[in-house]
Amino acid sequence: MSTTRFLTGITPSGTPHLGNYAGMMRPAIAATRTPGVENFYFLADYHALIKCQEPERVHRSTLEIAASWLAAGLDPERVTFYRQSDIPEIPELTWFLTCVTGKGLLNRAHAYKAVQDKNAEAGREADDGVSAGLFMYPVLMAADILMFNAHQVPVGRDQIQHIEMARDIAASFNHLYGDHFALPEAAIEDNVATLLGLDGRKMSKSYDNTIPLFCAPAQLRKLIGSVVTDSRMPGEPKEVEGSALFQLYQAFATPEETAAMRRAYADGIAWGEAKQMLFQCVDREIAPMRARYDDLMAHPEKVEVTLQAGAERARAIARPFLQTLRTAVGLRSLSSAAAPTRAAPKADKAELPVFKQYREADGKFYFKLLTADGRLLLQSAGFAAPREAGQAIARLQREAGALQALAHHLVPVAGVSSDDVAAALRVLAASADSGS
Repeated sequence: MSTTRFLTGITPSGTPHLGNYAGMMRPAIAATRTPGVENFYFLADYHALIKCQEPERVHRSTLEIAASWLAAGLDPERVTFYRQSDIPEIPELTWFLTCVTGKGLLNRAHAYKAVQDKNAEAGREADDGVSAGLFMYPVLMAADILMFNAHQVPVGRDQIQHIEMARDIAASFNHLYGDHFALPEAAIEDNVATLLGLDGRKMSKSYDNTIPLFCAPAQLRKLIGSVVTDSRMPGEPKEVEGSALFQLYQAFATPEETAAMRRAYADGIAWGEAKQMLFQCVDREIAPMRARYDDLMAHPEKVEVTLQAGAERARAIARPFLQTLRTAVGLRSLSSAAAPTRAAPKADKAELPVFKQYREADGKFYFKLLTADGRLLLQSAGFAAPREAGQAIARLQREAGALQALAHHLVPVAGVSSDDVAAALRVLAASADSGS
C-alpha cells in the first residue's frame, strides 16, 4: 500500500490565533485520521529568527504553539511532531539545496519582493533591511519539506509559491544527483485557507488584527465585538461577500448554520446579533480545548517530553537520508570506492542501505531496510506507535547486538540471511561514524 506524507508547520513568532487554527491546524489534525497518510508537523523556530530577534518571545511562542496543537487534538502517537531546531540534518540539507538554487528564483519570492516594493515606495535602497535569512528562507522551507519527502503540504493560498519553489529546487537537485526527492504539492482548503481579521484584512500578527486562539471567553467576546462591519442598520440586507464576520462564522459553523446565517444577512440581521452568534459558534468549538491548553502552559515539561520523542522519530528518518544525500553530492569517506565520473551524474545514486518507515491500513507502523538498488533486506512486524518503530530503527543503527534482541519484531525475508542484514547495518553505522 502506498503512503502519502503530509507535512506542515507554524512559525513561533507570536500567539496562535483563529486564522492559524482554522486555516492550518484544524485541517492538518483532521488529516492525521486519514488511512494511508503519514504525518509530520513541526514548530518552525528557525524561521522565527528571520523576523524576530527577541529570544524570550520566540521561546514563549514555541511553548504556546506546541500547547495549542496538542490541546486542539494533535495526537503525538499518530504523527511525528517535532521542533525544527532539534533536527540538525535540516540546516545541512538547506546548504545542499542552496548550492543548486538560482538567485533568480529567490528574487521572485513574494516576501522578498514585498520588502523591495515597500522600500521603493519609501525611496529607500531596494534591499534596505533585507537579511540573508529573509532572502534565503524559501530554501530552508524547501529543506523542511524535502527532508521527509512530503507529498502534500497544507498551506494558505498566499503560500502556494513556496511549494512551487520547493518543487523547482527539488527538481534541480534531482537533475544533478539523481531522483532523491518527491515533488511536493500544496493542499488547500478553499473556504478557510485565509481568514480575515478584525479589520477586514487577512488575519495576521503583522497587521495586529488577530483573535488569539485560547483567549478567555470575555476577551473573545470583546474582540469579536470589534470586528469591522459596514454602516447598514438592522433590517437592511447585508452582503456576505467580503464580510469578515460572515467568513469567520463560516469557518466554525456547520453548513446548515452557514446557510441560515446567509439568509439572516439577506433579511437584515443586526450586526450585534450576528456578532453574538459568531461568539457562540466559535466558543462552542474552542471552550473544550482551553482546559488542556491551560494545563500544558502550566507544565511546559510535558510539552518538552513530547517534542523530544517526536525529534527522535524524525531523526530516525533524517539521519540515514541525509547520509544518502551526502554520498550523492560527493561527501564520502576517503576510504570508500572511487566516485563515478562527473560525466554521468544520474548514475551517482545512493550507495547505502536505507530504512523506510510507514503506516499500513491496519493502523500499525512498520519499517523496512532496503539496499541502494531497492532490494528488501529487512521487514518489521507492526508497531502500535510510530515512536516504537522509530526507536527500533535507531537501535538497529546504533547497536551491533540489536538485530538479535529485536528478532521478535522482525519478519524473515526470503533469500536474505541475518548475516546479510548485519552487514548492511554495519555499513550504515560506519557511514554515520565517518559522516559525524
